Amino acid sequence: MRSKGCIVIVEPDELLRELLERWLGGAGYKVISEKDRILSKVLPQLVIADISDPASAADTIEALQAAYAAPILALSARFRRGLGGSREPAQRLRVGKVLPKPFTREELLCAVDDVVKLS
Repeated sequence: MRSKGCIVIVEPDELLRELLERWLGGAGYKVISEKDRILSKVLPQLVIADISDPASAADTIEALQAAYAAPILALSARFRRGLGGSREPAQRLRVGKVLPKPFTREELLCAVDDVVKLS
């Protein structure tokens, strides 16, 4: 299967990071964890980042935007269900899309496709 592109994952929870890698890898994406430390040579199509507190996420998001010229899909347990389709939280955070935790494989892949198509 030909790769659909590269996605960087910034997720501190090891189990969730491994699950994201498996789901995205199975969908045809090359997945790199920010912990891999080979990122200086990576030009990702998308960055998926855990945002533990959306109210104070500006510094984290700015750092990710400075490090990667790619849209960001923000994940957080603090996002309310139903916000995934809303542009307002994404615009407020200056990211491509938000996805509330927990989410299904289908919800993740749909969000990834939406953000990649917009970029």
